[in-house]
Amino acid sequence: MLDRWFRLTENRTTVRTELTAGCVTFLTMAYIIVVQPAVLSGRMFGFDTGMDFGAVTTATCLAAALATAVMGLYARYPIAQAPGMGENFFFVLTTIPAAGAAAAAQGVAPWQTALGVVFYSGVLFLLITLTGVRERILDTLSPSLKSAIAAGIGLFVAFIGLQNAGVIVKHPGTAVALNPHFNSPDLAVFFFGLLVAAGLHARRVPGSILWGIVAATLAAAALRAALPHIPGAAEARIVKESLLMTRFAPATSLVSPPPSLAPVALRMDLRGALDATMWPYILIFLFMVLFDTVGTLVGVGRQAGFLRDNKLPRADRAMLSDAVGTVAGACLGTSTVTSFIESAAGVEQGGRTGLTALTTAALFLAAPLFSPLIAMIGSYPPIAAPALVLVGAMMMGCVTEIAWDDASEAIPAFLTMIAIPLSYSIADGLGLGLISYPLVKLLSGRRREVSPLAFALAALLLAYFVVLRSNFGG
Repeated sequence: MLDRWFRLTENRTTVRTELTAGCVTFLTMAYIIVVQPAVLSGRMFGFDTGMDFGAVTTATCLAAALATAVMGLYARYPIAQAPGMGENFFFVLTTIPAAGAAAAAQGVAPWQTALGVVFYSGVLFLLITLTGVRERILDTLSPSLKSAIAAGIGLFVAFIGLQNAGVIVKHPGTAVALNPHFNSPDLAVFFFGLLVAAGLHARRVPGSILWGIVAATLAAAALRAALPHIPGAAEARIVKESLLMTRFAPATSLVSPPPSLAPVALRMDLRGALDATMWPYILIFLFMVLFDTVGTLVGVGRQAGFLRDNKLPRADRAMLSDAVGTVAGACLGTSTVTSFIESAAGVEQGGRTGLTALTTAALFLAAPLFSPLIAMIGSYPPIAAPALVLVGAMMMGCVTEIAWDDASEAIPAFLTMIAIPLSYSIADGLGLGLISYPLVKLLSGRRREVSPLAFALAALLLAYFVVLRSNFGG
């Protein structure tokens, strides 16, 4: 039955491979279960938004499980979904403060009006999907741009992994720099997990990425237990201030009752969200999730070999799943749901069908029951960081398929590829690519190679960056 529905034989995969890939995808994105409630509740920033931490945790898991299950069963792609990073920060730091007046007029909290904004952006997203606009946007991307998106996402994923591990740190003079403290226990955990995963991957051992995560977890637990008993180590500043000592704590139990969803579910303010002052924020959320999802689908689809004649089969179904996820997520009480670039980890592990996504969905559904274990892994980023770096290295192989000998293709592709990690946004990087591509073609005298829709998108995106993002993006 599984083989017939998910076409396992046709995709040259097995149930075991798909289940392993689903576990890998889940573990590399499990951090969202901890991070999302920390962001939406305001704990991460030192203030209280009014959103209940436990309720947002449950809402995050349920929204991710629902959207990912739709992706797996309907679109049959190994792509997982969850509340998106970037959108959640915009929700708390920009939309909630802006919603103050509209919320006061309705006698509700600002976060409720902000949830209404997310809901309406999801409805618009759904309408755009059903009318086929999103699929036509996908088809306007040239083969070089699609390869650049995959490579850019690879750089982005690896950059996130290196940051999460503490290998790359912030620097006031150069923005980022290499961590000078290579004796940090966080770096020891990261490099141990990376070497295990890379060595097994080079030997083509099944489940290499998952084994790397397991190895990093065991190394973290062993170091956490041993360091306090090593003379001089416990008092060393590099040890005392490490994430290992401040954030990682071995789980004391495997299961716990899931938090109630009641404080945030179905609490969005739909009337206040339609106030004229909130319209720009609805459009910003729409643009963010639209191009974030398109970029992720192209990048992961390109890595997995799903593209046929420069098109993604069943693209309409894939796009419908995250549109449904965004609407459902707002109803459950969380911010915009989108496709996750960490899905590339499962694809690199061999996941090729919706069974991978369905496995990830099942784990998200069970996560609230196993919150102590998930919190242990998700709250200590160096554990999953090796998987992200390894996946980034694999995705960079796409650069060989960019037409570097054609400047009208190479320059927009390069801008897209480099802008994704440097802007810390798939949507923004893709936006620069979609603006530059038709303009470079036009100036090179090759306007006929570009569709009218590409020029329309460039104009629309330029207006979005200049007007909406400049005035309302915070």
